[in-house]
Amino acid sequence: MAAGATRIFVSHLAGIAVFDPNGDQVGRVRDLVTILRHQEPRGVPAVPAADGTRREALARRPPRLLGVVVELVNRRRIFLPMTRVTSIEAGQVITTGVLNMRRFEQRPAERLVFGELLDRRVRLLETDEQVTVLDLSVHQVSARRDWEIDRVFVRKGKAGAFRRHKGETLTVEWSAVTGFSLEEQGQGAENLLATFEQMRPADLANVLHHLSAKRRAEVAAALNDDRLADVLEELPEDDQIEILGKLKDERAADVLEAMDPDDAADLLGELPDDDVERLLTLMRPSDAADMRRLMAYEERTAGGLMTTEPVVLRPDATVADALARVREEELSPALAAQVYVCRPPDQTPTGKYLGTVHFQRLLRDPPFTLVGSLLDQDQDLQTLGPETPLPAVAGFFATYDMVAAPVVDESGALLGAVTVDDVLDHMLPDDWRESEYTWPEEVHDGP
Repeated sequence: MAAGATRIFVSHLAGIAVFDPNGDQVGRVRDLVTILRHQEPRGVPAVPAADGTRREALARRPPRLLGVVVELVNRRRIFLPMTRVTSIEAGQVITTGVLNMRRFEQRPAERLVFGELLDRRVRLLETDEQVTVLDLSVHQVSARRDWEIDRVFVRKGKAGAFRRHKGETLTVEWSAVTGFSLEEQGQGAENLLATFEQMRPADLANVLHHLSAKRRAEVAAALNDDRLADVLEELPEDDQIEILGKLKDERAADVLEAMDPDDAADLLGELPDDDVERLLTLMRPSDAADMRRLMAYEERTAGGLMTTEPVVLRPDATVADALARVREEELSPALAAQVYVCRPPDQTPTGKYLGTVHFQRLLRDPPFTLVGSLLDQDQDLQTLGPETPLPAVAGFFATYDMVAAPVVDESGALLGAVTVDDVLDHMLPDDWRESEYTWPEEVHDGP
């Protein structure tokens, strides 16, 4: 720890960069690993009274911090022992020596500080009052780089209240609380999420993937519908099905509505028919209709890949109208790269598709220019049919250097748009979200 620093709260460590002695970034902190001084085996009755005093004394000793879970740039998670940490200062962790690149695997006696200890309900020994853990502080206890969790920041009041709500908060010594080693049902997740609130959906999905099934469900329950929808789109299929299956039907339908239509249709396609019909019935009719239409196509075709919500404009719309639409925050960069000009109706499937205007062209013309006047003469050549197979779709993107492409039916109506990220997603191996680049088992940071 930096000279003069005696204590740091773990919430300040979430996501900070980890550097080697040469100043090269290794990865980012994703969790801390500790071991409680004494833990009752799960499901085993309490020890006899004769032995209880000694065990209670052990349980009150501050737990030792074993190390840091570091996420590398390739999303592999490794274990960095605290003995290799030379400094924690200015929002960064400095390491020394050799990093073991083996994938981190949590041992039975170990506890993840972010994943398992935050939001836990524990009891104050002095008053026997139940409180919620908001944060924990760690400090270095010797020159040998030993670290302990010494204090607990808690809030009194009912479980499930957010930090911003009223409720007395206080910081107490570790020895002043009990209950960290007990199995807890219905543990909250607000404070865990607060440590990762700035994460991109793909990174938060990686955090969820490495949590236990119990904690994964608790975190999913604490996310709002839009955030959960974004995260689900980045998770492996098994995790998607597991999380969706633990949501109430009404909320599951809401989350599916918030997902990109093509991703939601892919997820629905993995569920039993009865579950699919029940969820579709709970969705808005327009969204359910989109889902049914997408699910009618083979998965590895343009129709199965497309989204039904591209930016569609009528030919009498202006450049100003188009720019206002592509500024919408919920649009992905690929969908915001161009607008599709169609005759009414302007909801997919639209009237006759007229052509595409790319974002760069919109920037070059005056705001009052009509988009119908900006169409290229060869636009009708750059479309896909809904039955176009995936290899041909990929070749189309490579030939025309495109990030998105319109899907048009035989009558000339726009059905949707395929984006390059959807093409890559379906061309990579099914388990690509869980795979990683090959790294050597050990990497030396310095001479």
